[in-house]
Amino acid sequence: MSVTVDAVMLEARAGSLAKRSIKTTAKVAGIRLAIGCMDLTTLEGKDSHGRIRSLCAKALHPAPHLPDVPSVAAVCVYPNLVPAAKEALRGTSVKVASVATAFPSGQSSMEVKLADTAAAIAAGADEIDMVIDRGAFLSGYYRAVYDEIVAIKAACGPVHLKVILETGELGSYDAVRRASDLALEAGADFIKTSTGKVGTNATFPVAVTMCEAIRDYARRTGRRAGLKVAGGVRNTKQAMTYLVIIKETLGESWLTPDLFRIGASSLLDDLLMQYEKQLTGHYAGRDYFPMD
Repeated sequence: MSVTVDAVMLEARAGSLAKRSIKTTAKVAGIRLAIGCMDLTTLEGKDSHGRIRSLCAKALHPAPHLPDVPSVAAVCVYPNLVPAAKEALRGTSVKVASVATAFPSGQSSMEVKLADTAAAIAAGADEIDMVIDRGAFLSGYYRAVYDEIVAIKAACGPVHLKVILETGELGSYDAVRRASDLALEAGADFIKTSTGKVGTNATFPVAVTMCEAIRDYARRTGRRAGLKVAGGVRNTKQAMTYLVIIKETLGESWLTPDLFRIGASSLLDDLLMQYEKQLTGHYAGRDYFPMD
């Protein structure tokens, strides 16, 4: 049975959580946590082996002059660049995530989607970020979307599967909740907000909706799935709000890279500058941090 979302109450709750103020030592800890839960991402047509090597160096040592800053959780790249990332990260804890299934549109045959996934895994991907067929979902073909996720999950085997809902295209919170429930039932290890390639990406109300689906699913089945927010997360205040949403909706045990990720690129630089500010009382210039 589908869950109906009270949009007014949802937006009020999300707005209230966004107003939480995190300061001093709690902010320092929050910034470190956000960095450690990040999927440092590059998904551009201009990506190259050199750019990937630079990104991986930054993922491992975000601020060489601040050795207590952790590595990020993963880098996220296109399938053809997985080997370059694996080589650069060999012997480290940083994982390699790869988008698949005709990212970002999801508009391709099942055969192509499975081949896309298999190629990324064969290249060494530790995690797969797939996109659902939004056209099928919005047309009411829920079983087809469910079966597709099940098939991709089976192809992944032990490799973790993040299912991208592209919430900015779903049209309503009810649809976001329905898509979240469907993906979780189909076996998603994570549900993810967005590709970052459409006009509307991660938002606080959508994150609350998806967290509530994860919470209810965990209570019903005993299986804990994760949340990945992606697209438009560019500053420390936004990142802190997502940490608050996770803690208040799912609990502190979800505040780990195993169950929470932030997919971003420019966010890392802002987190590092805010971290330096908390430690020293002044902002460091961007030249202090490696650029990818």
